[in-house]
Amino acid sequence: MEAEALKFFIACVTAAGFGIAIAAFGCGIAQGLGLRAAVEGIARNPESSGKVTVTMLIGLAMIESLCIYALVISLILIYAAPMSETVTGLLK
Repeated sequence: MEAEALKFFIACVTAAGFGIAIAAFGCGIAQGLGLRAAVEGIARNPESSGKVTVTMLIGLAMIESLCIYALVISLILIYAAPMSETVTGLLK
């Protein structure tokens, strides 16, 4: 019983680690592309910098929220592991 709980905890930590790593990688790439496009837009038309900046900040906040959601799910996976004894007890 204890070995199964340890395996469950290891699986949760591994899934949480991979999940947050993939989310951070994807969000970093997306934010970099968004920032590059905003800077290129401002460079081509400096008069539109106000609208572009506001839109870029809203977009970056939306992208960052995806990474925060992945962090929350990862933390739930890690801290739900103490309940693994209950889960393994229900499966038997």
